[in-house]
Amino acid sequence: MTDAECLELLRWAAPRLGLRYEGFRRVRGQVCKRVGRRMKALGVPGLAAYLERLEGDAAERAVLDALCRVTISRFYRDQGVFDALREPLLPEVLEAERARGGSLLRVWSAGCASGEEPYTVAVLFRLGLWPRFPDFRLELVATDADASLLERARQGCYRRATLRELPSGWVDRAFTPREELLCLRPEYREGLDFRLEDLRQRMPEGPFHLVLCRNVAFTYFAPPVQREVLARLLERLEPGGLLAIGAHESLPEGATGLARAAGALPLFRREAPPA
Repeated sequence: MTDAECLELLRWAAPRLGLRYEGFRRVRGQVCKRVGRRMKALGVPGLAAYLERLEGDAAERAVLDALCRVTISRFYRDQGVFDALREPLLPEVLEAERARGGSLLRVWSAGCASGEEPYTVAVLFRLGLWPRFPDFRLELVATDADASLLERARQGCYRRATLRELPSGWVDRAFTPREELLCLRPEYREGLDFRLEDLRQRMPEGPFHLVLCRNVAFTYFAPPVQREVLARLLERLEPGGLLAIGAHESLPEGATGLARAAGALPLFRREAPPA
């Protein structure tokens, strides 16, 4: 598939799948290689024939939607974000929760892929926060629309290269070697719940103290879908709770109810409703 054909495909697919084709600028070659393999497997002679099939085949449109998912992840991705969560943002959240008599930190990782993000939060909680807040426990929901990625996430084993951005010493404390992989110790898996859910269709019930929705909705979804997703995210955030988005993402135009929580970093705090 040529680059021009790839653009034609994405422009066709975007309005029908609720996507934003501009979001695929850096990864469209990866996506279209998958589509090309799919077309070959189906015996479709060219893009025109495939588009004709897509027009009348809802099941194939669902396959295309899955092929358009981009899953690039690693532990402690965007280091500044996790550093700011470690200090001062999450300690502030936990202090406020403790003052209300609570002892539970609820987190949601939306679009968790193969688990690097939620496990990063679990390691950060246990090694970065728990020494100061030993009375707290973590409840973490991690969702993704790809069942195969969730199965990999549940295994909790990774190559060392994807762990290189974790703070010094955390890898040895949180992981044990297994052949060529490093596997998360059982105590760092406590409180994690992996669920098969498409962010556009279903979300876990809140409220959450922290929602991580990074490099999914605000990159690949069409603006109306972004606004709908954001509204539903806000419904699930505690007043004063935190929303993390991708380093190269921005909130939909006209978004309200959120204020920046850490300077220019893509971290936002839900503002308390007026009294």
